[in-house]
Amino acid sequence: MQTAGGPASTQQRARMARSAALLLWAQALGLTGAQPSQVTLDPPWTPVSLKEKVTLTCGGSGVPGPTDWYVNEQYWWQSKSNRIHISGDQPESSSYRCRVAGAELSPAITLNFSNDWLMLQVPARALLEGDVVSLRCRGWKDAKLTKVQFFHEQKALGGPSHGAELLLPPLQLHHSGHYRCQATLFYMSWEASAWVTVTVQELFSVPVLRLEGPAEPPEGTPLALSCFSHPSPLRPLTRLQYLFYRDEAVVGGPQGSPQLQLPAVGLQHSGGYSCEVQTETASVRKRSAPVAVTVRRVPVSGVSLLAQPPRGQVAEGDRLVLSCSVAAGTGPLSFSWHRQGLATPLATGPRYELHAVQRQDGGRYHCTATNGGTAADSPPLWVTVLVPVAGATITMARVEPSVLAGESLNLSCSVRAGTAPVTFTWLRDGQELGAGPVLSLEAVEPAHAGTYQCLATNRLGTRRIFRVLSPALALSVMQPERRWQRRDTDVAVGLSVSLLLLLLLGAAVAWHLRCRHRAGTLRPPPEPGEPEPRAPPEAPGDGEVLYAHVVPPVTYAVLPGPGARLRLPSDAYENVP
Repeated sequence: MQTAGGPASTQQRARMARSAALLLWAQALGLTGAQPSQVTLDPPWTPVSLKEKVTLTCGGSGVPGPTDWYVNEQYWWQSKSNRIHISGDQPESSSYRCRVAGAELSPAITLNFSNDWLMLQVPARALLEGDVVSLRCRGWKDAKLTKVQFFHEQKALGGPSHGAELLLPPLQLHHSGHYRCQATLFYMSWEASAWVTVTVQELFSVPVLRLEGPAEPPEGTPLALSCFSHPSPLRPLTRLQYLFYRDEAVVGGPQGSPQLQLPAVGLQHSGGYSCEVQTETASVRKRSAPVAVTVRRVPVSGVSLLAQPPRGQVAEGDRLVLSCSVAAGTGPLSFSWHRQGLATPLATGPRYELHAVQRQDGGRYHCTATNGGTAADSPPLWVTVLVPVAGATITMARVEPSVLAGESLNLSCSVRAGTAPVTFTWLRDGQELGAGPVLSLEAVEPAHAGTYQCLATNRLGTRRIFRVLSPALALSVMQPERRWQRRDTDVAVGLSVSLLLLLLLGAAVAWHLRCRHRAGTLRPPPEPGEPEPRAPPEAPGDGEVLYAHVVPPVTYAVLPGPGARLRLPSDAYENVP
């Protein structure tokens, strides 16, 4: 058995498509089985005149040699060669078939012997579409004919003729039927031939267009079209050409392959597809019935959102870029950006960028992709905006940064800004002391004196760390005084003040007396008319009181200056005699 295969599809997208292509190639070339034998006649006409010798030859793909012959579908005999000679003694009609070694039985050929005055001869072979044949009007013993006319089913044919022959156009199936001729014989007798049946067979079958895949393919997928036609076993090696149409417009061919591959279909590829098979000379052309193809858009799916920096974790002032993409979906695609809590989209397009992120930009984001027919949302992405710590300060309950030994003290650290969680580290004289927002000193000792600072820290992920150091606080620790020491000090101070006041008072009295004495010694005599000076008052009588040595009262005063301070309730004063 002889077989043949066509080239594999260059796309190689599906095993089914490849198998179909190979099968179509084999069928188109007619090489899927053993080829039949063929009977030819010489002369190649039927009918022929009585006593005329006809040579029958059995040809085909087999090996010439002994040949089996069949007459009227019955086995006749086996000749030593593939040729035999036949002549007729009386009018008769017989069919002949043959078979050579290695080939199948040939189609039947009818051979007629006639003794009519006028006969119409047609080629004694199988007639197929596209064949170019002549009809021959012949008189008895090749008598001279005039006024020859040909008829097809009672209709006179006016085609080109050369005397007694009529050349038919390339045969089509509608040329099948009954033919005869009329002519004047010997310039005197008007004769008509018997009717001869002419049968035109298909050169190839009407093609059928098949789709390798669904009739509604998704946009962007390949589409394979196969034009399926059977060549006639009588002409298995006929070369055929294939054309493909979409809505009467040629989209492929003419080509030798019965398959058309569209690597990626779009909406514009929708329509009615058909294929046409023709001979190389285009003498025979046949078209398939149309097949509707509707290309569907691929629904949008697999929408994803990517952020840079990853996971949408940014610090205030950083640059944030969000990108939206789809895993499937045919376009044109459009994108929109949304943030939870906002009714209107933030922006459109596959990319959304914030050049300097602010605290209020944090929240849940997602993008929406649509192709006009379907839409899909991406999974949400939570954008975290971290505010770096800033403005660390230390506070305490006391106004002055000094404390008595033995007392308790709490130092608190806070920041002006910073996204939680914020951690605090305490330093004394540059050395780490503790952690937490509050540093508690239960019983202060002199060793606690020094310069205090707190270090506030927050972080973004594991790589970005933000720190701020508070201003320094100098803390001093004082030793408390004992009770008896404080009382003695107060008494000594009181005595010192009293003695000082007495000294000041004595000095004032002495100065006053001295001034009066000097005034009495230097006083001049009175002028005329001037009143006499008053006499000193008399000694008091009974019941009168004489005040002497009047001590002015002592007043507490606040002296201004750097060392001045307000009077405290604890200040104690007493009179000293």
